[in-house]
Amino acid sequence: MDSITLEYNTQREPLRLSEYGRNILKMVEQLREIPDKAKRSEQARAVVKSMEVLNPQVRQQENWEQKLWDHLYIIAGFDLDIDSPYPCPVKEDFETKPVPLPMKGTKIRATHYGRNIEKILDLLAAEPDGEVKTQMIRSLAIYMRQQYLIWNKDSVSDETIFSDIEKLSEYKIKVPEGITLGKVSENADFSRPGIGNQAGTSKNNKRKGGKKNRRR
Repeated sequence: MDSITLEYNTQREPLRLSEYGRNILKMVEQLREIPDKAKRSEQARAVVKSMEVLNPQVRQQENWEQKLWDHLYIIAGFDLDIDSPYPCPVKEDFETKPVPLPMKGTKIRATHYGRNIEKILDLLAAEPDGEVKTQMIRSLAIYMRQQYLIWNKDSVSDETIFSDIEKLSEYKIKVPEGITLGKVSENADFSRPGIGNQAGTSKNNKRKGGKKNRRR
């Protein structure tokens, strides 16, 4: 009996644009084998139509027809002699690597507070001791408590926040004795920002509306 030879994707030529699949790649390869340029160009238009069917979301982009022809050239490795309504794109424009964005070299010491808190602490450390600095520390501590409760639903003591201030400032800041942050308001909302909050608000409004309707 003849053995069946299986062909794996790992053994095949990598797809330049995977959204079109391997069948489009095979069509493009067959285009090159057509000797007559007019016939080759006609078949290229048919391939582009097939690409449009496989990637319909491309229509939402500007100049989407040109993008399809650009994709055809990319799949062909920028080596396709046809008469197309658009010129072959420049290969170097697609192969040039983007300029890397500079990233912060140091890690955030406490992610639930954020990097801006560290910058504020650096500024506070340079301030002279006095009543103004004490009030600034207290205001910052209240904000840090709020950020803490957003990402950690458990309650947090004033001492924990004060300790975090001193640690994050590398002990350049010493929290004065006698500072208190006061109680957290019962109506305070420490939900994380995002779509979920809007959905929750909508639900609450519906419930309130439902109660009003029942009262009527």
